Amino acid sequence: MNHNASRSTPPGRARRTVFAGLAVLAAAYAAFAVRGPLLMSAPRCMAGRWHGCFDTFNGVVLMTLVALPLAVLLAWALARRRRAAGVASPWPLSLAEVGMVHGTVPFVWMTMMPGSGAGVVPGRTSLVPLRDLATMGPLGIAGNLLVFAALGFFAPMRFAALASVPRILALGAAASVLVETAQYVLRLDRVSSVDDVLVNAAGAALAALASRRWWRTRAQAPSDEPRPALAAAG
Repeated sequence: MNHNASRSTPPGRARRTVFAGLAVLAAAYAAFAVRGPLLMSAPRCMAGRWHGCFDTFNGVVLMTLVALPLAVLLAWALARRRRAAGVASPWPLSLAEVGMVHGTVPFVWMTMMPGSGAGVVPGRTSLVPLRDLATMGPLGIAGNLLVFAALGFFAPMRFAALASVPRILALGAAASVLVETAQYVLRLDRVSSVDDVLVNAAGAALAALASRRWWRTRAQAPSDEPRPALAAAG
């Protein structure tokens, strides 16, 4: 009898453990890298003050990190509920749902923050492709790539109909167009640029490629619905 085989960790559990560990390490590294600005926003955020917390990049990033344990707890609760209902792959589904929201809402919030001339300065557009790309700088490009990265990473894992890079590219572009249009209509003192749409969509597509190993498996799964007792018995 081979006792080592029975003691070995299942491949799926090992992958989930590695994935969760890498996510925690990445979040910890990001928090350490920007700990100075985050600590400056901490007093206002903890006091629930709008100005200086929810209307600043540092404040939104801080609150996103603070809410991370709650997001993990929510994913765990959803996975437990699905497991009890007999749903296949409860953890990937639950992580994808929570990850899409937790990783996208803060970035969209930051892109919708009004400038100093909001409501006074008329809406501005930049519709010539690649004209604004050179003025974004590395930090601006990285930020735009991340806006819908979580959506691109997790959406194909959750929805089999989106398990395609072209579809995720189109989804990222459509979501970005909505954001840029809202910036223009609401007169937020921001420039609605076609380059933002291009980079946002590219970020979603690159993130989808990064998670392809998982969403291709999900797309090939027969069903995520609870399995009937009769079917299981047969």
